[in-house]
Amino acid sequence: MLLHFIRIAIRNLKVNKGYSALTIAGLGVGIGVFFIIFVFIRYQESYDTFHSNKANIYRVLTLGSKPGDPPTAAVPYPMPSALAADFPGWKVTGIFQLADLPVKTLDKNGKIAKALKEKDGAFCVDASFFHIFDFPWLAGDPDKALADRSSVVLSKSTAKRYFGDWHRALGQSIRIPGPKDPFKVTGILADPPSNTDFKLQVVFPYPILNFSGGKDWWSMNDAHECYALLPAGTDTAAANRQLSAFSKKYRTPDNKNMQVLESLAAVHYDDKAGNYSGKTITTTRIRSLWLIAFSILLIACVNFVNIATAQAVNRAKEVGVRKVLGGARTQLRLQFLLETGFLVAGGLLLAVLLISLLIVPIGKVLDVPVSLHLFRETGVLLFLVATGLAVTLLAGFYPAIVLSAFRPITALKARLMARSNRGLTLRRGLVVFQFVVAQALIMGTLVVVRQLDFFLHAPMGYDASAVVTVPFPGDSLSKSKLNYVRDRLMALKGVREVSYNSSAPANDDIWWTSFKFNRDPEPESFHAINLFIDPDYLATYSMHLVAGRNITRTDSIKEFLVNETMVHKLGLSRPEQALNKVIETGRETGPIVGVVRNFQLSSLKDTATTHGAVLMRYDPRGLNAAGIRMDKQDMASTIGSISTIWHEVYPDYMFEYQFLDDRVAGFYKEEARLSLFYKLFSSIAIFLSCLGLYGLASFMAAQRLKEVGIRKVLGATAGHIVYLFSREFVWLVGIAFLVATPIAWYFVNEWLKDYAYRLPIGVWMFVAGGAAALVIALSTVTYQAYRAASTNPVKNLRTE
Repeated sequence: MLLHFIRIAIRNLKVNKGYSALTIAGLGVGIGVFFIIFVFIRYQESYDTFHSNKANIYRVLTLGSKPGDPPTAAVPYPMPSALAADFPGWKVTGIFQLADLPVKTLDKNGKIAKALKEKDGAFCVDASFFHIFDFPWLAGDPDKALADRSSVVLSKSTAKRYFGDWHRALGQSIRIPGPKDPFKVTGILADPPSNTDFKLQVVFPYPILNFSGGKDWWSMNDAHECYALLPAGTDTAAANRQLSAFSKKYRTPDNKNMQVLESLAAVHYDDKAGNYSGKTITTTRIRSLWLIAFSILLIACVNFVNIATAQAVNRAKEVGVRKVLGGARTQLRLQFLLETGFLVAGGLLLAVLLISLLIVPIGKVLDVPVSLHLFRETGVLLFLVATGLAVTLLAGFYPAIVLSAFRPITALKARLMARSNRGLTLRRGLVVFQFVVAQALIMGTLVVVRQLDFFLHAPMGYDASAVVTVPFPGDSLSKSKLNYVRDRLMALKGVREVSYNSSAPANDDIWWTSFKFNRDPEPESFHAINLFIDPDYLATYSMHLVAGRNITRTDSIKEFLVNETMVHKLGLSRPEQALNKVIETGRETGPIVGVVRNFQLSSLKDTATTHGAVLMRYDPRGLNAAGIRMDKQDMASTIGSISTIWHEVYPDYMFEYQFLDDRVAGFYKEEARLSLFYKLFSSIAIFLSCLGLYGLASFMAAQRLKEVGIRKVLGATAGHIVYLFSREFVWLVGIAFLVATPIAWYFVNEWLKDYAYRLPIGVWMFVAGGAAALVIALSTVTYQAYRAASTNPVKNLRTE
C-alpha cells in the first residue's frame, strides 16, 4: 500500500507542475536561509571551544570606579605576576598584543633578508599560556621555547612566509624595533584555527616588555590582558570575592578600579571589553538571528499551507471518489503527508544546490571560513534531515487534515466551499503572520541602513578624505631622517600637508593615561586618551581650535592641547578657562596652550572613547606614523611617489599605507554585514510572503468563480472585480503593519541602545516599510484577481 501511495503522490506532483514548482521554490529558499544562518551561528558559537580546560579558563576584567563605566579587558601591568603570587592554585598568564609590528628576517650573516609586518598576530606571553590554552606545537618544547628573552615562536604559515619552509625556520633569527639583540626561532606552532580570538603568528617572551615587575597599578593598555586557569570545581562567586580583596590590597587610594572574572565562553560575545581578534557578536544578535531563521522557515511552511489548501478545489473529486471506494481518513492523511514529504525533499535538494552555489561567497562576506566539505559532517547531515522532517510535519499536517475531511457527496458535486469561516480565517491569519515578519524585517533594514549611513557620514571633527597613514621605523636613526622625508614629501605635487604622530584621529589602539591637573597633588578621577602629535597635526586632519593656540615644535618646552570633553570633565564652563593650567603626566609637566574642538577618535559605537578626554602633546619619541593629505586628483600616482621616497629612505622597511576614510569604514564592518543580512532576509521574506499571497488569492479566486461570473453578467468591470479582491488583502497587510510596527520598534530600539551616537527612530521608517509591503502585496494579488476577472463568465456559470 505504501508503494501505491508513493506512485499516486508522484503522479499528482507531475500533474500539478506549477503548484509543485512554487512549493519547492518556497521551501528550498526557506530551508536554504535557515541552514546558512545555522552555519553562521554554529561557527560563532565554536570560538575557543577546542581548549580542553575551557570551562575553567577566565579573563580578568577591570571595572571603572564610576557607575556605568564599561568594563575593559586591560589590566595593570604588574597584575599577572601579583595574581600568580597571591593565588598559587591558579595558573596565570599575562598577554600583550604587539599590533602592526615591523619584522625583519635575517640571513646567516645577520643581514636583513625580508622586511614584513605583523598586523595583529604578534603577542608576548609567558610559558603558562601554553598550559592554559591548547595550541598544538609542531616543533620545540612549550616549557623551554620562551625561557630565553631572545627567543621567539612562529606559527607554521608564518615560518613558511618568513623562511620559505617551516622546517628550516628553527634556529633562524628575526629582528623587531626596540630590543638590540635579534630573536632566535625556538619553536613552531600549528596554525591556530580560524575560530579563536588568539591569532598567534609570532610569539615573544613576556619579559621583553620590561613592565612585568612594575609598580604602577594605575596605567593600563588595551593590548595588555590577563587570563587565569582556576582549579576544577572552583566557585566563581567565591573567586570573584577573593579577586575583589586582591584589588583592594594593591590599588592606591586614588585608584578605585576593581577586577572581576569573565569566563572564556563569554569573551567572544563581549562587545564592550572586546577581544584580540576584534570580532565579537553579542548573544542578543545570536538570538535575533535564530528568530529570523525560524521566522523565514515558518513563512515557507505557511506558503505550503496556503498553496496546498488553494489546490483543495482541484483535489475535491479525487477525495470524494477515494472515500466512496472505502478510503479512510487516516490513509488519505498519510497520502497527503507523503506528497508533502516529496515536496520537502525537493525543497531540500534545491536548498542544498543554492547553498553549494552561494555558501562560499556568502562566507567571505560574513568572514566565516566555510566550504562544501561541511556536507560531509554528520552533524550537518542530521540537521538537514531533522529540518526536512520538521518541515514535513509542520507544513503538511494542516493541509492533510483539511483535504481528508471533505464530504464525499459535496466533493463529487464539485460544490466545495469553505467549511466555515474558520478555515479561511486561519489562512488569512497565516498571511498576516507572513507580512508581520516581512514588514518587521523591512523596517529593521531601514533603521540599520540609516544608522550605518549616519556612522559613515556623521561629522567626525576632522576631514578623513584623501588622507593616508604611513608607518615608519621607530629607531632613533630612522627618526633622524624625518625632516628630510617631510621636505621630500612636501615637494611632491600631489601632497598638501604632512604630520608625524602616534595615531591618526580614527584609531582603535587607544592609550589611556592618568594625569594631575593644575598642580593638584592627587591624579584626576578619570583617565585621558594620550596622543603624540606635531604642530602640523591640526592642519593635516583639518581640525580646529576653539581657544588658545597650537603647540610649538620644541623638545625643551612641554605644551598640551586638550579637547572640549576634557574641559567639561575638569569642571570648567568655558574652554578659555583651561588655558595655561598645568598638566602633569608622569615625568612631563606643561601648560595647556589650546583647546581642540571635539573629534571622534574611534567608532561612534564606543561610549568610552566617544566621550573621552584627550591629551595631545609633542614628543618625538612617541611618533611612529606619517599622516599625509593629498590632492584628490590622481592619488594613485601620488601614493606611488610616496612609496618611492619610502623605499629610498627606508630600504629595509616594508612600505604600507591605509586611507583614513577606509579605517573609519572599518569601524563599522559588523554594521555593514548586518545591513547586508537584513537586506537579504527582508527580500527573501517578501518573496516568500508573495508566494503565500499567491496561494490565498488562488484559493479565493477558485471559491468565487460563480460570483465573478454573475457580477460580470450584471455589468461589473474587470477593475471593479480586481478592487473587490484586493481590498481584503489591503486589510490583511494593514493588520500586519499594526502588529509589526511595535515589534520592529522594540527590537531596533534595543539594538540602538548599544551605540553612543544613534539616529532617532523616525515614524517614516515604519510607514515606508508598511507602504513597500503593501505595494508588493497588491502587485501579487492584482495579477491573480485580473486573471479571475478576465475569465469568460459563461464558463464560470456552467461550472456545475
